[in-house]
Amino acid sequence: MRINEEIRAAEVRVVRDEEQLGVMPVAQAQDLADNADLDLVEIAPAASPPVVKIMDYGKWKYAQSKKEREARRGSKAVELREVRMRVKIGQHDKDFKVRTARKLLAGGDKVKVSVVFRVREITHPEVGEELLAWFFEQLEDVAEQERKAGMEGRFMTMTLEPIRKAPSKKAEPVG
Repeated sequence: MRINEEIRAAEVRVVRDEEQLGVMPVAQAQDLADNADLDLVEIAPAASPPVVKIMDYGKWKYAQSKKEREARRGSKAVELREVRMRVKIGQHDKDFKVRTARKLLAGGDKVKVSVVFRVREITHPEVGEELLAWFFEQLEDVAEQERKAGMEGRFMTMTLEPIRKAPSKKAEPVG
């Protein structure tokens, strides 16, 4: 945003407190702003003539940063966590990986489930697909597939995300 002497247009449309003061030369608009001890801020440079507003720029900038901080405070960054397995994994280990993924999903994180292929195992990708399908079946109650299973080099991966709960409608009493 351009303010005060940075404004390059010859004429500008001036606004103050939602009231339009009309089109005038920049020097006259700057004098109005200086007399009120405020700043001249260009808010619509693409308009013809550009629109400027007489306001306290420092106060406005502070309010904007406060709004941004408030918005960031309310949101939680979703992390992408990874659970890796080999093709030849024991049942107990599979169950442990499922429990780990369930905890991560309950925490609101996305989970990337990867099956690592070594040496000649890569010639049988259907084994990895079956393992990922079984894994998803175990977590269907808490997760939905964001990305289906697919090969990425020596890895077969799928991405799961927590199920978003739709706002529940309260049952209205009948009678």
